[in-house]
Amino acid sequence: MDPTFYRTAADAIAAPPEEVAYVVAFDRAGQKNDALTVIDVKPGSKSYGRVVGWTDTQALGDELHHFGWNACSSAYKHKGHNMHGLQRRYLLVPGIRSSNIYVFDIGPDPRNPKLVKTVDGKTLSKKASYSRPHTIHCGPDGVFLTCLGGAEGDDDGPGGVALLDHNTFDVVGAWEAERGPQHFHYDAWWHLNQNVLISSEWGSPSMIEKGMVPELLLGNKYGHAIHFWDLAAGKHFQRVDLGEEHQMALEVRPSHDPETTWGFVSVVTSTKDLSAAVFRWFREGDTWKAKKVISIPAEPADPDLLPPALKPFGAVPPFITDIDLSVDDKFLYVSCWATGDFKQYDVSDPAHPVEVGSVRIGGIVSRAAHPAKPDMPLAGGPQMIEISRDGKRVYFTNSLYGSWDDQFYPDGVGAWMVKLDVNPDGGMTFDKDFFPHGEEFRGLRVHQIRLQGGDASTDSYCYRQSDV
Repeated sequence: MDPTFYRTAADAIAAPPEEVAYVVAFDRAGQKNDALTVIDVKPGSKSYGRVVGWTDTQALGDELHHFGWNACSSAYKHKGHNMHGLQRRYLLVPGIRSSNIYVFDIGPDPRNPKLVKTVDGKTLSKKASYSRPHTIHCGPDGVFLTCLGGAEGDDDGPGGVALLDHNTFDVVGAWEAERGPQHFHYDAWWHLNQNVLISSEWGSPSMIEKGMVPELLLGNKYGHAIHFWDLAAGKHFQRVDLGEEHQMALEVRPSHDPETTWGFVSVVTSTKDLSAAVFRWFREGDTWKAKKVISIPAEPADPDLLPPALKPFGAVPPFITDIDLSVDDKFLYVSCWATGDFKQYDVSDPAHPVEVGSVRIGGIVSRAAHPAKPDMPLAGGPQMIEISRDGKRVYFTNSLYGSWDDQFYPDGVGAWMVKLDVNPDGGMTFDKDFFPHGEEFRGLRVHQIRLQGGDASTDSYCYRQSDV
């Protein structure tokens, strides 16, 4: 068994730390190839905090976005699946605009990913009737790939989950057997031992690809529900509406404890007051419920400092665009992409989160600098988060999505990545020696991060104890 398939969360925490991070980079203009980059994250290394590997994709205009491993700790639930030789060796990297899926082999040399296969968007459309691939999760029966759009010609048709083979990476087909009321899609993850998958909602391609549509937002037309499914059967069994004012229910973060039945989902903004929120879902008897547990208010601002979409409101909404839960389930991290705040909550009692840390960098108005470059105002804000398995390090990048970057940071977002060191009792500080930015990324923007050997938003653990 691959040593990076961890039976328990405790095993993952105790494993050797990551030495490299993988970060996708994309060209908003579509004139250069997008790339999978490799960052040295080993303290003391001569190239610490620098890009040390770079592999281009084959096409133009992919917009690499989210990505993930071919296999991970959920392998322990691969009943009946061929486990011979299965390894956490390949990164599957979709293009959210092209619908191409690139497979990179990092086994022979972790600093030099090799592009070994491409599944084109037409194949995804033909075999699964989906497009605009988004989130990758290594699952118990294959690789789960959430998709925002329907098949070619039915782009705004229902989004959903495509299933890919672990070994060949061929598209097997659509995962759903009974969709129920679900139409919009975004993220999906699960409680493996409860046989439950949870999915969230953003919007159809026409609602997002040219930027946020104010009329749709104010009309509460974006997604505002989470869905619960029978994981083994692919059947929908419950929809939980968060309230129509809670627009864009995005990141799904279940507890890493395989016996629990709770998790968190983020909401970008409220049409009532421009606040942002995090909800906790939980099971009560046979029914799944959700309750708001974090609310972050908008900040008043001079309209002259705001992009056109926000000028009428005279305020900067937080825009929670990512959340991440530490492997020990102690801290929840929250990216407020528009204000530039990055918040840390103690969720030891998940029903009552307590804010214990906050830093600010970038932001629509604040343009807060990094300590390594205190005279350099930064655009963009905290966005895609990744947490080391031991919870001691947090990384994030600054680009949200090409057209939305342009809409809310019309003078450009640039490219930067930061690392925070975490106090085990709460609180975070910037690592002043880690700040890849600007031309380090060759003029491309950067989005999701994956860490060598697994991280907090990749693996699902199957056991509470190693000796079970």
